Amino acid sequence: MPRSIPPLPGLTRYTRWDAVPDGLHTKTQLSQMDPPLKPGADPVGQVLYNGNSYAPLYDVDTAVPKRTVSPAQRAVLDRARELQYRCRRCGAEETEPLGRGRYCDPCRYAMTMWEQHDQAQALARELVADPAAVLLVVDVGPDSPPETQGVAVVSVHDRQLLYAAPAGEHGSPEREAVVARLDALLADRRVVEEPDFMGPNRRYPHAVLRLPSSEPVPSGRDPQHPWAAPHSAANASVTAVWTGWFAWTDRHSATRACAPWEWSGDIPMPWSRSLDLRADGLSMASLLHRIADGTEPVWERAAWTLDGYGAGTQDVSA
Repeated sequence: MPRSIPPLPGLTRYTRWDAVPDGLHTKTQLSQMDPPLKPGADPVGQVLYNGNSYAPLYDVDTAVPKRTVSPAQRAVLDRARELQYRCRRCGAEETEPLGRGRYCDPCRYAMTMWEQHDQAQALARELVADPAAVLLVVDVGPDSPPETQGVAVVSVHDRQLLYAAPAGEHGSPEREAVVARLDALLADRRVVEEPDFMGPNRRYPHAVLRLPSSEPVPSGRDPQHPWAAPHSAANASVTAVWTGWFAWTDRHSATRACAPWEWSGDIPMPWSRSLDLRADGLSMASLLHRIADGTEPVWERAAWTLDGYGAGTQDVSA
């Protein structure tokens, strides 16, 4: 609400309530009459109130009866007000109106987690259905022997190996040939990255282009090598899809799924990380297919399953 309401031009102003002529009333005053009235014509004056605002005044002779609420309408309105305090998912009664969606805090948390789960499946289905989507697997750790380093590209749609080769050392003709091949193969394709931080080494695609250093790597797409976007939203990742689907959290009040550490031993990772990049890529492509099909397991303590109310949004209080 504004701090002040300016006067309307062309209307008589009254600066005191006792100066207002008989028969002139504000909307509020008209609605409080018996029977209630509402303005039937334009205002004919205005009165100052609160020291800095003007309220329009209407002639009572031109006012018309205000529409009243029938008993049936009143019952519907009362029921709607009552439901504002009742969670539509679990039926819990709250002391304050629940607002948009009508979910209590525990249910809002559970539904937020389920929405991420549902969005992860939608993304997996989108990737699986896209013939141009590929999964890029890299292993170019600076401490790894050169003969164990390599890259592999797997088609997500049909789970076929499109390319696999030793990576070669940084600055070598072999590495330049690999980068050129990836530029050509991945042009106009949707690139999916493997899990970026799980396993023995960090296997980021941009590591193919540059040695690790203390300098921060800028996020976003490289205009010359867009497939090597460093840890950004430019390319989807198996980590993001699976964590949203699996719905694991490290605390009960979290509203964002995260990936458990592989070495914790509590939750086995559903993909392989080894020196066989071909097998790793096929394993991760199969994972995306299982998520798309809905056959990949969900965390047994996922919020929407743990509380017993499921993912549906049916109105239990109606």
